[in-house]
Amino acid sequence: MTEATTEFFPGFGGAQLALHRLGAGRPVVLLHGLFSSAEVNWIKFGTAAKLVEAGFECLMPDLRVHGHSAAPHDPAAYPQDVLVRDLEALVAHLGLTDFDLVGFSLGSRTAARAVIGGMRPRKLVLSGMGLEGLAGWARRQDFFLDVINRFGTIKRDDPAYFSQQFLKTMGVDRLAARMLLGTMADTDPAELSAITMPTQVLCGDQDNDNGSAERLAEALPDATLTFIPGTHMSCVTRPEMGERLAEFLA
Repeated sequence: MTEATTEFFPGFGGAQLALHRLGAGRPVVLLHGLFSSAEVNWIKFGTAAKLVEAGFECLMPDLRVHGHSAAPHDPAAYPQDVLVRDLEALVAHLGLTDFDLVGFSLGSRTAARAVIGGMRPRKLVLSGMGLEGLAGWARRQDFFLDVINRFGTIKRDDPAYFSQQFLKTMGVDRLAARMLLGTMADTDPAELSAITMPTQVLCGDQDNDNGSAERLAEALPDATLTFIPGTHMSCVTRPEMGERLAEFLA
């Protein structure tokens, strides 16, 4: 299989955002998780390759402040729902009218907010996400702000230790990350009624990081609940991630 190619497109405010592409066929946009990247969530462990084998072109942006994308320090670069604005910019840049949309964790949050705002993919996948990760985001936000505030001092026996180490490994710009975290508001569960397309809620069977996947599936008009092995961090490394995505989207 050919290697993914990388190009850049202008997001909100002209920020240069990286887009990684793999395969040819029906377009599917894949949005990675917080402090991660398209490479780590979708390419490294073969998830994108499985979708390519199933006949899809994988369009995988690095979200603002992540991967190869810009991490501006100007507060004006961080309005509410800026990641949704960046996603809208990507869809417009590529001229997409008929596509599927997949998110993991923060990517799921972004995808759900985009659909509530009017985006209409054919099918939607919300992975690594539960109802509380959308409706109770402020609690998760406070957790990550605490990791940033105590960065470099968190000991191994602290629940925040692994988040600190992931932040360090990924080389995330902590000043930009702090501003990005402030752009995300809670989602009223009643707003989920706007997500009318077929939706897969896909979650690791040991993943409770973003609350209850069951409750999220119940709150959506047309949802399929699917579990794969793993925790929040490990489920994206599993072959089942790509397999279940390909089955649902095909």
